[in-house]
Amino acid sequence: MHLFNMSTNPKDLQNTLWEAANPLRGSAVDRTDWKGYILPLLFFKRICDVWDEESAEAIAIYGQDDPGTFEEMHRFQLPQGCHWKDIREASVNVGAELKRAMQEIELANPNTLSRVFGSADWGNRENLSDELVKDLIEEFSPIALGNSDVETDILGDAYEYLVAKFADVTRRNKAGEFYTPRSVVRMMVEILDPKEGETIYDPSCGTGGMLLAAIEHVKRKGGDERTFFGKIFGQEKNLTTAAIARMNLVLHGIEDFQIEREDTLRQPMYTNSSGGLATFDCVIANPPFSLKNWGRDIWENDPWGRAEYGLPPENYGDFAFVQHMIASLNPGGNSRMAVVLPQGALFRKSAEGKIRKALLEADMIEAVIGLAPNLFYGTGLAGSVMILRPNKPAERQNKVMIIDAASLFRKGRAQNFLDPGHGQQIVEWVQVFEDVEDRARVVSLDEIRQEDWTLNISRYVLPPIGEDIPPLPEAIAAFKQALAEARAAEDHLRDVLNEGGWLNE
Repeated sequence: MHLFNMSTNPKDLQNTLWEAANPLRGSAVDRTDWKGYILPLLFFKRICDVWDEESAEAIAIYGQDDPGTFEEMHRFQLPQGCHWKDIREASVNVGAELKRAMQEIELANPNTLSRVFGSADWGNRENLSDELVKDLIEEFSPIALGNSDVETDILGDAYEYLVAKFADVTRRNKAGEFYTPRSVVRMMVEILDPKEGETIYDPSCGTGGMLLAAIEHVKRKGGDERTFFGKIFGQEKNLTTAAIARMNLVLHGIEDFQIEREDTLRQPMYTNSSGGLATFDCVIANPPFSLKNWGRDIWENDPWGRAEYGLPPENYGDFAFVQHMIASLNPGGNSRMAVVLPQGALFRKSAEGKIRKALLEADMIEAVIGLAPNLFYGTGLAGSVMILRPNKPAERQNKVMIIDAASLFRKGRAQNFLDPGHGQQIVEWVQVFEDVEDRARVVSLDEIRQEDWTLNISRYVLPPIGEDIPPLPEAIAAFKQALAEARAAEDHLRDVLNEGGWLNE
C-alpha cells in the first residue's frame, strides 16, 4: 500500500480506501453495516494525521516550551491516549480501546465532533476479534491523510465514493435511504441556484450530499463557502447516517453546521423563538419513497401546523415531507425548494389528489421533472423532481413547467445513470421556461384543472414516435409469439408442480 500526496490521483485513493475494507470480507459483520465501521475509521485516521501536522507546525514555529500556543494551533482536541498510534500499539481489547478513543474525542470536542463516529459496536468481540480490528488498523495505517498529503476536497470525494460503493454492495437492502446519485443532486441544486450566505436545509439529509452540493455550487460561481458557516442545517433519522453526514461536512472543510438526529415528520428539530418551525431560504431533499407508518397520528393534530394543504394517507408519506418542507420555507423573498418524489405522487387520487390540487391552486408548484427509471439506489422506480416556490416571478405565475426527461439516461448493467450533460439540459429547460418539442411544456393551471389536477407527465408531454417502432403486422406477430411462449412456460411450471406433489388436481 502506498502513501499519498497532494498530486494523488483521486481514483487511486478511492480504490485504496475500498481495498482497506478487505478484513471485513468474510467476517461476521453484515455487509450492510460495513459503512458504520470503515467510514468512522477513515475519519479517525484523518483527525490523527491532521493533529500530527499541526503539532509539527507548532513545534517548528514556537518550539516545545509553549503549550498554550501549541493548543491554539489545533482546530480540535485529541485527548491523551486517543491517537491512532495508541490504538495501533494496543494488544488486547483493541476494539474496546478504539471505541474509548472515539468517545473521548467526541466529548473533548462537543461543538465540532459531537457524535461523528456513530454507534458501531467496536467492543463486540464475537463480530470483531482483536486480530480483525488490528488488521483493519494496519490496512489504514500506511494511508497518509493529513492536509499536506491529500486535499480536503479529494478526501471528501473519496469519502462519497465509499458511500456510493456501500450503496452498490447493499442496493437490495434500502441503500437508497442514504445515497442519491450526485448527478441528480447537482441538477436539483443548479435549479435552486443557492446564493452566498443563504440558509440551506435538508430534512432527510442522509450523508449530507445535497448540503455539500449547495456549497460547491456557490464555490463554482466564485462565491465564498465561508458565508455558509452557521447556515447549513440537516436532519436525519438514522444514527449512523447522521454521523456520516457530520463526518462528510467536516472532511469537506465545513466546520460550522448543524446536523440533528431525529424523525423529521414526528419531531422536527429546528424551531424558532415562538415555538414554530424555523424557516430557510433553500430546502432540498430526497425523502424515502412512499414511506409507510410515517406519523399520521401526530399530523392529525400537528403541533407545527404542517398539514395546511391536507392530511396525507397512512401508507404514503410523500406529501407529508412536501408539506414539512413548505412549512420550512421563508415566507417572503425568493425562498424555494426541490424534492424527489415517486411518480405515483404526481397522479394518485384521494387524499394526495386533494393536496396536489390545493398546492396547485395556491400556485406553489413551478416545475415537475419526470426522470428515467432505475436511477436511484435501492429502487427501480422512476422518480421525479418537483420544484416549489411560494413567490413565483410574475411571468411564471399560474403556470407549471412539465418536463419528460425519461429518455435522458445512460444505460448501465444494473442501473441507469443521469450523466452531467443530461442534468445540464434539464436545468437549461427550467431556466428558459419555454416549450420544448416532445420534451417539455409550460402548462396553465386552467389546463391542469381540466385534467382533474393530475400532474401525470404523459397527460401533457407525449414522447416522440420512434423510428424503431415496427409495422403493425410485425407487432401483432411478436405479441402472439410472446403470448405462446408465456403459455408454454405456464404449462411447464404446472407439470413441474404436479410432479413434485405441490398441486392437487
